[in-house]
Amino acid sequence: MCDFLSLGELLIDFTPSNLSTKNRYLFERNPGGAPANVAVQLSILGVSSGFIGKVGNDDFGRFLKNTLDSFNVSTEGLILDDDFLTTLAFVHLDKSGDRSFTFYRNPGADTQLRYQEVDFDLINKCKILHFGSLSLSAEPIRTTTIKILEYAKSTGKIISYDPNWRPPLWPSREDGVEGMKLGLKYCDIIKVSNDELMMTTGCENYEAGISKLLNMGIQIVLVTLGPNGCYVGSRDGIAHLNTYDVNIVDTTGSGDSFLGSFLYKVISNHKQLKEISFNKLMEYADFSNAAGALCASKTGSIPSLPNIDAIHKCIERFPKKKI
Repeated sequence: MCDFLSLGELLIDFTPSNLSTKNRYLFERNPGGAPANVAVQLSILGVSSGFIGKVGNDDFGRFLKNTLDSFNVSTEGLILDDDFLTTLAFVHLDKSGDRSFTFYRNPGADTQLRYQEVDFDLINKCKILHFGSLSLSAEPIRTTTIKILEYAKSTGKIISYDPNWRPPLWPSREDGVEGMKLGLKYCDIIKVSNDELMMTTGCENYEAGISKLLNMGIQIVLVTLGPNGCYVGSRDGIAHLNTYDVNIVDTTGSGDSFLGSFLYKVISNHKQLKEISFNKLMEYADFSNAAGALCASKTGSIPSLPNIDAIHKCIERFPKKKI
């Protein structure tokens, strides 16, 4: 039985590492995919976690399965498909460590999961189900995801959502915004970037956007702002937190580390979301800021996810970033 389940894409991130002798970029194969990153972060922190999705039955797909297995993330819900290839993403980093992506997913195996292939008993046994908007960007995974979310909602599961805006994977910006908004009606917890907050609410002001999401019935809103920290919103208040001042190398996966660490705190509390005080939520977000900062201090996503000792040491040793 897994307390946490993640649904969606599991893929290969090719991350720039060094230059060759001919001064050309060398790319390192890293496991990735936002929902998978979140599942691994929770497992590293000690929560029983599982993954529902599909990869190709190719070298990349088998590598990804082995990676999840090595982090004790259950792959009972992961399918290796002989007919479709594993999705690939090439990560491009600017001087500040911010990234953009080029995807090879036409179609990728992650888009081909059908609801008939899903073991719904896995969902019956979990406490939190997490998903991202990329599971709403193509069929048949879109229909599968909606059916899973409707089932999870009907059985009282906590649902976590990351819109995770990736323009190349949508037919148009309009389709992407519509797809991201579709996920809003299912979730209890949402993590958004500043751009995703504006796109899903139409609000440029953080507090106005957070209030709009809360008024839709979402119980906890997290807005990640990279080096500028985060906002936390619930029915009891909205507040900003500065993050920790570490050296940023690669931000790939840092938002997933933040969210995974926050969900770890939620599960560890053993309370209903409405019973968690706002002060506690701020404590959770501070812990999550440290996790996200540490992840961004290394290259890659899954290889950079921190353990609990590292997070506590970050909180003790690093000052808050001044903005």
